[in-house]
Amino acid sequence: MQQLPFDDTRDLEAVQRGFLGTRTPCTVTDATGRVVWDAESYAFLSEDEAPDTVHASLWRQSQLVVVHGLFEVVPGIYQVRGFDLSNITFIEGDEGVIVVDPLISTETAAAALALYREHRGDRAVTGVVYTHSHVDHFGGVKGVLTQAEADAGVPVIAPAGFLEHAIAENVYAGTAMARRAGYMYGAALPRGPRGQVGAGLGQTTSTGTVSLIAPTVHIRETGEELVVDGVRFVFQMAPGSEAPAEFHFHLPAFRALCMAENATHTLHNILTIRGALVRDARAWAGYLTEAIELFGDTSEVVFASHHWPTWGRDELREYLGLQRDLYAYLHDQTLRALNNGLTGAEIAEEFVLPPALERSWHARGYYGSVSHNVKAIYQRYMGWYDGNPARLWQLPPADAGRRYVNAIGGADAVLAIARTAAAENELRWAAQLLDHLVFAEPENEPARELLAEVLERIGFASENGPWRDAYLSGAYELREGVFGTPTEAAAGDLLGALSPELFFDSLAVRIDGPRAWELDIATRWIFPDHGTDFRVTLRNGVLVAVSGAAGPVALTLTVPRPALVQLATGDLPGAVAAGLQLDGDASSLESVFGVLDAGNPSFPIMTP
Repeated sequence: MQQLPFDDTRDLEAVQRGFLGTRTPCTVTDATGRVVWDAESYAFLSEDEAPDTVHASLWRQSQLVVVHGLFEVVPGIYQVRGFDLSNITFIEGDEGVIVVDPLISTETAAAALALYREHRGDRAVTGVVYTHSHVDHFGGVKGVLTQAEADAGVPVIAPAGFLEHAIAENVYAGTAMARRAGYMYGAALPRGPRGQVGAGLGQTTSTGTVSLIAPTVHIRETGEELVVDGVRFVFQMAPGSEAPAEFHFHLPAFRALCMAENATHTLHNILTIRGALVRDARAWAGYLTEAIELFGDTSEVVFASHHWPTWGRDELREYLGLQRDLYAYLHDQTLRALNNGLTGAEIAEEFVLPPALERSWHARGYYGSVSHNVKAIYQRYMGWYDGNPARLWQLPPADAGRRYVNAIGGADAVLAIARTAAAENELRWAAQLLDHLVFAEPENEPARELLAEVLERIGFASENGPWRDAYLSGAYELREGVFGTPTEAAAGDLLGALSPELFFDSLAVRIDGPRAWELDIATRWIFPDHGTDFRVTLRNGVLVAVSGAAGPVALTLTVPRPALVQLATGDLPGAVAAGLQLDGDASSLESVFGVLDAGNPSFPIMTP
């Protein structure tokens, strides 16, 4: 802690620069009056000194991120920060305003737009830009734009592949990701010094209505230009970086560069602990180098979809250069170490950043961490197996737990060893021991409580926001029981944007294979709104859809778009009411839907 530059107050000044006003109180409700965003719940962060239960560096970051309101980046570019996990940006054009990344929820996006209009006038929305395919950058779009306005010609701009990746992430593994996100963002935790204090990237996620308007303009190449409401955009593609589909853009008239989510005031995730595809740290660093080369000499400010801007040509080049060095160093040194025979866990335990990065506040691990990012890079190249055959076919946690407990001498012996470890501050060892005991004996209350205490102590000491939330959520669940999933994995608008191909993919991953082993069913699906048809077979527990394929079928379905939404949720009567037409043996469809597994949004994490 003594090495951190607490005397460097530049961020404290930058986070307030350009402040125009805020919403008082800064709470947002939905149509029923339910609170979906409450910045006021973080009022405790006004205390200057970090309490003993929060890492001083994370406390500082949370104090910065909790600042909320409308800010002028430069004349003509404005951001609302602190109204959701992410920022919403407003770029003024000739006739109205272009909205960039409209937050998670329609309610928070509408509140942000209202605050902008309060200070800058009632300008119409003349364009929407999604910088990438994560829900905190598009979910609130219907709070700033209607589908009718988009249909009438207001452009909705996104990187190529946006829609497929936005839907896939929230539908394919959405149930498990949403459950784990509850741990990552501390959804069940009280706000306060002993609970959730922030997630590093933003305080937490809003819980309002998620929406989607499909993009009408797709950007495909670096250097591609677009003029929207008189504003010239120059795009840089960055696929496979922080998101599978992502771009940066330069605004020459404003000498401003938007880096989406690839340069923020924290080390980001190569693999988020909620789960996702592993990102490419090498490509990420390369895009930052390219951005410096393309736009560094013609930019006076760099801003992003999270946190506060950096002003000054020299300052932004230094900032982007250090961010580039951060991801490049993680990548290159992990590869060097794995080629010397170290495993991901071994590399992470010994990994040290260069002094210049260690001393940079924006390179600290508030959201991503060096530890889990190094393991992610190892995973990207080497997979889950570390090469030691003794670890190739290990027992699952409950079986291993019972054997460890027996080998140590029973539950009382394990508890005694764990208590000693906790007393000596060997918290990681105590947690590992108690994890085995809890999985061996889930109803052992002394073991659950001691593990909860140990996890709480680790969480209190963590500099990383999601790590803190995860440890404290684990403690909460051990004491209070499973708290489920507070957010919906796949909102209606996302399901409504499913293409037939993505729809069939979403069905395939929900087939309960063993229950479907004996089924041999062929159906034909006609999608008049998409101008396509598919022959779909379910055989050997595998659902296969082939466009335009010939062959006999037991049932032909005609599926208008409204019916597709209902089918995606498993609602057959609703699909019929929405226009689904069946010609043939309707029991074939019932048989397919009868072997779908909806997933369990309340699966246990801390117990078997």
